[in-house]
Amino acid sequence: MRHPSESEIKEMGDELGIAFSDGELEDYTQVVADTLDLVEGVEDLPEPQLPPREYEHTSRSPGYEPTDEEDPYNAWITKCTVKGADDGPLSGMTVGLKDNVSVAGIELTNGSDVMQGYVPAVDATIVTRLFDAGATISGKTNLSSFSFGASDYGPAKNPNAPEYSIGGSSSGSAAAVAAEEVDIGIGGDQGGSIRIPASFGGLVGLKPTHGLVPYTGIFGADASLDHTGPITRTVEEAALAMDAMAGRDGLDPRQPSDLEAQDYTDALNEDISNMTIGVLKEGFEHDVSDPEVNEVVRDAIADLEAMGAETKSVSVPGHLNAPEISYTLLVYGAGQTLKQNGALSGFDGWYDTGAVEYLGRALEAQSSDLPARVKKALVATQYIQDNYQGSIYGKAQNITLALREQYDKVLADADALVMPTVPIKPPTFGEMQGLEVMIEGGAGFDSSLNTALFNLTHHPGLTVPCGETDGAPVGLMFIGERHDDATLFQLGYAYEQYTE
Repeated sequence: MRHPSESEIKEMGDELGIAFSDGELEDYTQVVADTLDLVEGVEDLPEPQLPPREYEHTSRSPGYEPTDEEDPYNAWITKCTVKGADDGPLSGMTVGLKDNVSVAGIELTNGSDVMQGYVPAVDATIVTRLFDAGATISGKTNLSSFSFGASDYGPAKNPNAPEYSIGGSSSGSAAAVAAEEVDIGIGGDQGGSIRIPASFGGLVGLKPTHGLVPYTGIFGADASLDHTGPITRTVEEAALAMDAMAGRDGLDPRQPSDLEAQDYTDALNEDISNMTIGVLKEGFEHDVSDPEVNEVVRDAIADLEAMGAETKSVSVPGHLNAPEISYTLLVYGAGQTLKQNGALSGFDGWYDTGAVEYLGRALEAQSSDLPARVKKALVATQYIQDNYQGSIYGKAQNITLALREQYDKVLADADALVMPTVPIKPPTFGEMQGLEVMIEGGAGFDSSLNTALFNLTHHPGLTVPCGETDGAPVGLMFIGERHDDATLFQLGYAYEQYTE
């Protein structure tokens, strides 16, 4: 490891606001060199073969990029076939993985040209669990670059509503499920990125309770927001996927030490006559809320009442502050994650050192090639850090704690909350993207107004299709108490069976 010169130490000191007095510069140059010698010693130590590197299902090819004819909805980045166990609850079922999920030996792009060529040496925990349950991995699906910028592979299309966007960031997973190319799509959700494309695609999507499904081996944006979960055509398929994936792996600090998964398929029950559902007033009252979307969701709530559920209006005024709080945490958190090449300090878990090293080299060489939203996040993060010392991020997290208590309070008297998954119709497919939409169309946060805060407060959210308006699917979203995802499955399944 090369030692810095005195001039480099002085330059770094100036950047950090540290002034070295006469004679100190030489001393600091020496002590920094001594520290780097110790750091270099870590490079010489063998890296332990931790559980993510141990996988049984080794018969796999590197995959391939599908042709336009094979992939008419642009759902895929890489196609492959990797079979899991011969028997299991997911035997015979196929899975498409958002391309921020590691599968050993198969390229991971994170939707960005910057990551092209990176091949993980590990399977993510959920991949191991899907294989063990008998699933077959059919490939890596298209997504927003780094989960919040325009994909360098172009937008995925919406098989169930071709004139409309499928949404993001888990766009390819939703498109592949909607096109019936796979049974289960695995998405990631930092602000609604499972539930939004599921809603726009007329599908079922679950953002689990934070930490319920281990995020080990998946590229994240901010550890306090990162969630992964299933997108499917039916509630039962989503429950089967959760039965396979949920539970501690001992490697992800997002997971509480006393975490206990529920039996989600056992929760599927058509009788909800003893349940109380809180209709979240503010979920229908955003400035951009579409009256036609609200009407479709109100009709779905009437169906729940017809099934015997009691409904009542509840209010959490802070729900309307979603853009300010959520965007602050996502932009600053994702910017910090990128600045540290995905290796967050203070993170007491397993690190994918190969991914960190590759991303660091890639960003050093190609940061200018990042999408507009990602570059904006990096620049905004640097400015916030330089001028506010990061305190604005802490303030947003503190406000989140108060919001969590407010949602918990209304959930104490209700089994779940209900609202539109997305308060607007999907944007038209092919509308402007990147820098253009940020300048002319605002932050593009309208789709996330009902989903994003629950990433912060960590409550689970399940979207199920409940109708359409102008040919665009509309989703009904249930929000439950933390660690009670099973109740959402019961409600979603009962509604699905009643309306089928």
